[in-house]
Amino acid sequence: MKRFLPLAMALAAAACSPAPAPAPTKAAAATTQMSPDELVELRKASAQVLFWNQDTRSANFRRMDALFPGTTAKASSTPRALPKGAPLPFDEAAIDAFMKDQNVAGLMMIQNGKVRLERYGLGMTPEDRWTSFSVAKSFTSTLVGAAIADGKIGSLSDPVSRYIPELKGSGYDGVTVEQLLTMTSGVAWNEDYTDPTSDVVRLFSDPVPAGVDPTVAYMRQLKREYEPGQKWEYKTGETNLIGVLVRRATGERLSDYAKRKIVDPAGFAGDLFWQIDTGGGNTGGCCIMLRLSDYARMGLFALEGGKGQVPANWFAQAGTSHADIGVPGFGYGYQWWTYPGGAYGAQGIFGQGITIMPKQRIVFAVVSNWPVASSRKLTTERLQFFQKLAEAAQ
Repeated sequence: MKRFLPLAMALAAAACSPAPAPAPTKAAAATTQMSPDELVELRKASAQVLFWNQDTRSANFRRMDALFPGTTAKASSTPRALPKGAPLPFDEAAIDAFMKDQNVAGLMMIQNGKVRLERYGLGMTPEDRWTSFSVAKSFTSTLVGAAIADGKIGSLSDPVSRYIPELKGSGYDGVTVEQLLTMTSGVAWNEDYTDPTSDVVRLFSDPVPAGVDPTVAYMRQLKREYEPGQKWEYKTGETNLIGVLVRRATGERLSDYAKRKIVDPAGFAGDLFWQIDTGGGNTGGCCIMLRLSDYARMGLFALEGGKGQVPANWFAQAGTSHADIGVPGFGYGYQWWTYPGGAYGAQGIFGQGITIMPKQRIVFAVVSNWPVASSRKLTTERLQFFQKLAEAAQ
């Protein structure tokens, strides 16, 4: 595989929606019902996580289920074993330097189903879980594949409004499920986290009429800027729409559907926690918490084709570029980023990720606490380091 190239625009776009604010009570998390006052607090503090300092993130990224509302998919009753493979012939000092430079909490490399490298930092243990934000997008897209396999979604060419009728007459008229997955709807969107008037901020802060899904309420107001399929633009709101679509099509919460379609067949050893939005639904574009080993198991699940839970060619298509993001060698698939040499991956702010190299039969899982939400430099260095590890493994 040729060397990873600088990411430029792709890395800036790797940022995801901010997490909801802390739930005032455990009852809110358990019932997914929130009082009007709790809803106000959620909207006021929608971007709070982005402004935590590093020490706070290190503590809270492993305990978000105690701070935020959400639902849980319990661990598999038959966890997938991850046997140890031959030690990776690589300079330990270089691994230490990578861990320090990237502020890594956990790093795992699996080749041919065996663990070649496993390291922890920041006080994290193998049993701890760590939060990721936009890595959730790749989980949500996998549930689309599962719903197609189950006959709940007819086709990727179906109009989104077939499943979310409230979008008829909006900028999403004529937009297909596939165009949502590839973020090529043509609907105007601003993902600037520093702008309090941006769409990604207002999505979580604008008041919502009673009885209306918060994502649908906001997204149906947006105007079309380009014809569907013409231009890629990163939109967390659209992954949230995908989450709504899956809920409507299956009649299940995302965490419940993920339990049957991902957690159990992939053999997760720990619970999957998935945060909810102000409407009580799991947020499709954001906010899951897993063990490092279970992020790796998700990568293996994709690498091995999905254990019959998705159409036979789903991950081959999902991990192939369907959208030009303006960076040579890189692209966007079905809520997975695509890299040179046939690799693809899930990315989340503050340094979380799953990277899959099908040709080498390698999966990397990493959880970190970067000093900034998104960094071209740190992401480029991470991908380049993974390439060096992959070369050593050969």
